[in-house]
Amino acid sequence: MQNQEKVNPRFDFNVGDTVIVSSLIAEGEKTRTQKFEGVVIAQKGTGITRTFMVRRVGTDEIGIERIFPEFSPLVENVEVKRKGAPRRSKLYFLRDRKGRRATYVKASKE
Repeated sequence: MQNQEKVNPRFDFNVGDTVIVSSLIAEGEKTRTQKFEGVVIAQKGTGITRTFMVRRVGTDEIGIERIFPEFSPLVENVEVKRKGAPRRSKLYFLRDRKGRRATYVKASKE
């Protein structure tokens, strides 16, 4: 069993926030930074095993979801573009929505 200690989060974001995740991608001998923008729909795990799921709507209204480990060295930065204030901890219901409603979460009053 893994030793779970209290670990401070690397980035300050919550479920419902629109974020831009910068991650390192290895292509042959070179590495480059790829940015993925979307809404955080879930956070799971504790400690260093913590992950978060980001969803965006691509071309032809196809939903794209990626899971990022928060403490991975391949995740360079998470920039919060817009704060959201959902009333749920998991936003899986956004999968069934189309168009703007698929990415809209009520804005935070901060």
